[in-house]
Amino acid sequence: MTKPKDPEVSIKTRVVRGAEPARYAHHALTPPIVQTASYAFADTAELVAFFEGRGGPGQEYGRYGNPTARLLEERVAELEGAGDGLAFASGMAALTTTILALTRSGSHVVLFADCYRRTRHFVRDFLARFGVDHTLLAPGDVDGLEAALRPETRLVISEAPTNPFQIVLDLERMSAICRAQRVKTLVDSTFATPINLRPLELGVDLVAHSATKYLAGHHDVLGGVLVGNAGLVSLVRELHHEMGAVLDPHAAFLCLRGLKTLALRVEAQNRTGLALAQALEGHPRVRRVWYPGLASHPSHAVATRTMSGFGGVVSFELEASLEATGRFIDACRLPRIAPSLGGVDSLIEQPARMSYFELDADQRQNLGVPDSLVRYAVGIEGEHDIIADTLRGLDSFEG
Repeated sequence: MTKPKDPEVSIKTRVVRGAEPARYAHHALTPPIVQTASYAFADTAELVAFFEGRGGPGQEYGRYGNPTARLLEERVAELEGAGDGLAFASGMAALTTTILALTRSGSHVVLFADCYRRTRHFVRDFLARFGVDHTLLAPGDVDGLEAALRPETRLVISEAPTNPFQIVLDLERMSAICRAQRVKTLVDSTFATPINLRPLELGVDLVAHSATKYLAGHHDVLGGVLVGNAGLVSLVRELHHEMGAVLDPHAAFLCLRGLKTLALRVEAQNRTGLALAQALEGHPRVRRVWYPGLASHPSHAVATRTMSGFGGVVSFELEASLEATGRFIDACRLPRIAPSLGGVDSLIEQPARMSYFELDADQRQNLGVPDSLVRYAVGIEGEHDIIADTLRGLDSFEG
């Protein structure tokens, strides 16, 4: 088994071999898909020994664990430098179950306004029904964090980087402020991956990933992973067993398969993302580019200090109307028009018409989502092809 903290073992090796046993069942080279809902006991003595913690099968029932999913939990935990991990049926399940496990009636939660909107809705609307209050801070407003904390604050939630403007919080400072007040921190690090950023090393308590995105990397599976201190993860695990949002064994296998190439994919997407952002910046039909690898981005200094790469998502605003922006997207031939990100195929979307379709222009503007905003999630196609196709699209659409 690869040693998680062995300085001689690079993260490139750990994404391929991390937490791997010396040998899989039946001498298989790849991890087995343990497709079972229950686990059998040899006899009553083994059953009793299991419940007394003296041996027997690793689990009794599929909702409480699965060997394929467990390997995924251990591998992501190892990549993040965490004590333990927990797999979920989706990234959203990882977030909501964790938030529920760490709050109760009378608790207070702080989150930043540019968190994923479903996370905001869950805290603002769902938890409010059960007496959990919240404070919403402006994007990146670590300066306002200390004043926002209360004696009943239990959790601070953020993303790093955020979607779609890719604000990178000063996680070290955020963690120090929260630790001084005994408040736990939860960071959704889906955009960064453990290749580009490891929040636990900066003092964060818990890190969540939508494994659907970069970790699995092929747009063919839903999954989520939570990692952090073993005690905290164990607390979430208890609720996870009751809520039942478990990761299917085949989905866990697909995530493990995707992890094998995570470092290679992310390095390629880092290069292409930066090159695309540079090509767009200064283009006469582009109003602004949001990419933390650019000196013009408000989080560039923090991102440069804390991240080893800036990711494969480039957001940019056009000098165009809602309709004209749609025509630009249609003029791009290489990316698919679709939600999500982090896979091998490039995807493009107009948030005003995808994530915020149900809102009118004024409502979108109040949320800071302009009609001309475009989010481009680069895949692993040729860097030159992606840039050339995007520039052709900018030159050809009718404004």
